[in-house]
Amino acid sequence: MLKPLKEACGVFGAQNFEHKPVFPHIYWGLRAQNHRGHQSHGFLTFHNNFHVHRDLDLVPKIKKEEIQGWLNRLPGYVGIGSIRYTTSGGTDEQSLVKGAQPILAQSEKRGVGISFNGNIVNNFGLKRELEKRFPSFSCECDAEVICRKLLMELVENDDLASSVRTCMKELEGAFSIAGVTQNGELFAFKDPHGIRPLCCGCSEDRKTYAVSSETVGLDINGFEQCFEINPGELVIASKDGFVRNQLVRGEKKAFCCFEFAYFSRPDSTIGNKHVYEIREDFGRNLGREYSEIAEKADIIMSIPETGNDAAYGLHEETGVRWERASRRHRYVTERAFILLSRERFTTIDRKINILDRRISGKTIAVVEDSIVRGDTTKVIIEKLRKKGAKKVHVFITFPRITSPCFYGIDMATYNELIGSRYGAEEIAERIGADTVNYQSIDGLVRATGMKKDELCLGCVTGKYPTPLAQKLADEMKEKFDRGFKETGRIYEIMA
Repeated sequence: MLKPLKEACGVFGAQNFEHKPVFPHIYWGLRAQNHRGHQSHGFLTFHNNFHVHRDLDLVPKIKKEEIQGWLNRLPGYVGIGSIRYTTSGGTDEQSLVKGAQPILAQSEKRGVGISFNGNIVNNFGLKRELEKRFPSFSCECDAEVICRKLLMELVENDDLASSVRTCMKELEGAFSIAGVTQNGELFAFKDPHGIRPLCCGCSEDRKTYAVSSETVGLDINGFEQCFEINPGELVIASKDGFVRNQLVRGEKKAFCCFEFAYFSRPDSTIGNKHVYEIREDFGRNLGREYSEIAEKADIIMSIPETGNDAAYGLHEETGVRWERASRRHRYVTERAFILLSRERFTTIDRKINILDRRISGKTIAVVEDSIVRGDTTKVIIEKLRKKGAKKVHVFITFPRITSPCFYGIDMATYNELIGSRYGAEEIAERIGADTVNYQSIDGLVRATGMKKDELCLGCVTGKYPTPLAQKLADEMKEKFDRGFKETGRIYEIMA
């Protein structure tokens, strides 16, 4: 069976220059970003030594009587945290435990811990290099390879900037990283294409500095956003603010366009716009691009929550009533992609409730953020039909996904992508819709406020910003067109 979607993870780091505990800031920074990773979470702080706590599932709620125990286990004025989904390595419980972040690597003289968001395409080549240098080395996730590689460079040249520069040049893929050194330094850096988000902020009194995958991690702590880290840039926190060092220049910027449609929280900021504003524009674009279909609908219905803002935009553009006729069961938190195939449809069905009296006999315009494999949308359309919907037209804010992702979204084979095999009309037939209407690529780009050549659109164009990803995709596409079915993620099976 096909399966829905997941993304790699989110990171947060903080340093206080009055030597006050930073664990509370890291905790809330992760809680605000827990939508980015449900499989595992972890914290690393530094006070005379590294202190680490990692576990599976969501970041836990902490009761009042437990707070001091957490502060005792994770002391320190500097630290990082991570929430994770797997886009490399195994998904069994043992592998998830081993792959939980932050990752810590230490030698006799040096030590470094990192939290990582992204995916490394040349992971296996780097792993072989490390195994030659460290025969006992074994890895369960990309973060282990990066952390060990960074430590190896630090041991050799004893300089953080030059060590990070080497990593930037030798790692291919997406990596937004927050880290702590054995000297108690908080640092962060991005890959030369800036594929994944990572921003910096500070407290009002300028005593605490933080890095976060999304601005909501700063907001929840009462911090103001200072800047988004540039592609190829290293930042190091100091008592006078962040020291910025542009280590690698000249690479083509390629920010992940899927952040706008799906991953980022609607109240996060990307560029100069809130994500919800961009999604509202997605809906307006759909209303203009498919006005004849949209204006004939009796009501607009969104698949919550990522479809809500676009549904409002479609309503504004067309004048068709937006009816909140679908509701998500808030406490059904299981993600369908971590379940067995036979369990998936039951879980999807349980997560979304359809209000039948608002649906019966009507033509429905359903707004969804994307169709990756088709499971979720198909189940919801079946529910709408059972509730008496006369016609169902599906409006998708993200263009048709035709190609795998190599940079931190777990859609890494052609075979699992419904859009790689079928056009919009065939997809509509397969999921039970009357029509499927995708936003155009140009419409999406215009709404983001960014230039087309500043975005990674590999999953919809098949054109990737890094050479090995392009090579692997082209080779697998040729095999796929001849009938070959991938047995795993392309960058793992091709290695």
